[in-house]
Amino acid sequence: MALQNLKDFHRPDAIEDVLALLGKDEETLILAGGTFLRGLEARGLLSGVEALVDIRRVGLDKVVADNNGIKAGAAVTFTRLRGVVARQQEAWLGGLADALDRPPVQVRNVATVGGCIAAACPFFDVPTALLALDAELTIRSSDGERHLPLPELFDGLFANTLEPGEFITEVSLPRPPGNAAGAFLKLEATANDLAIVNVATQLSIDANRVCTRACVALGGGVADTAVRSAAAETILVGSRLDAAALQAAGEAVISDIDPMSDHRASAAYRRAVAKVMTRRALERAVARLA
Repeated sequence: MALQNLKDFHRPDAIEDVLALLGKDEETLILAGGTFLRGLEARGLLSGVEALVDIRRVGLDKVVADNNGIKAGAAVTFTRLRGVVARQQEAWLGGLADALDRPPVQVRNVATVGGCIAAACPFFDVPTALLALDAELTIRSSDGERHLPLPELFDGLFANTLEPGEFITEVSLPRPPGNAAGAFLKLEATANDLAIVNVATQLSIDANRVCTRACVALGGGVADTAVRSAAAETILVGSRLDAAALQAAGEAVISDIDPMSDHRASAAYRRAVAKVMTRRALERAVARLA
C-alpha cells in the first residue's frame, strides 16, 4: 500500500488516547480491519493521510444482545457479529444474517462493523442491511458522545458526515416491535464481488397480519450512498403484504434511487434489477414472518 505522506502509525490502548491522536495537527485515519484501505488508496482518497490509528486495542470489540436489540462495538468483526446473530435465531435479524454470510471468510475474519460503515461505500452489503434495521451510531470526540441515525452518516460516494476529531465507537440495532422479519439479497458479477445491486428489507405485522412497519434499503450503485425507499415503505404499511403490494413496492423504489453507470452495469440495468430484487427480498421476509 502506497500511502505517500504517511508519517505515523499508532496502536493506542484506550479511547482517550485515540481522541488525543485525532486532536493532533495532522491528517489522521482510523484503522480497524483495514480491508478497504487499498480500495480507498486506489481511488486517490488517502493521498493526504499522514497518520493511521489502529483502534483494535481500545475495547471496542464487544457485542451485547438482549431483549432491546444488539449493540456492537466499532471494532467487532463480521465473524464475531455473525456468530452472535446466528445464536439469536430471530427472524428480525434475517437480513443481517444474510448480508454477513456474503463476504469470503478471509474478509469476515478481519473486516469490522464500524469500518465498513465509515467507509461510506455504496457497494458494501452490511451497511445496506443495517440501514433496514434502523441502526444508530454512537460517535465520540473530545467534546463527548453523540448519537446519529445511520442515514445521517452518509454524505455521498465514500464521504461521511463525521466531524474532525470524531470516530464511531458503537452500532445499536433496536429490536423492532411485534412480529418482525427481514431479508437481504445481492446481485454480483462474480463470487465475492462488490454488489451491483443489493436490497435489505424489514417487515413487522400485527395479530391480523397487517403490516405495521416496513423498511426497504437499497445499495450497490443505486445512488451515491445506500438509501431507504420511503415510497416502497408507504405502500407496504397498512397492507396485508399480498403479491400486489409487494409488486407495487418493488416498482415504487424507482422514485427513490438514482443509479450510476459503471464498468459492471448501466444505470438502466440497475434500475430494472432493483425493482425485481426488492420484490424478491420482500417475499423472502414475508416467508420468514411467524
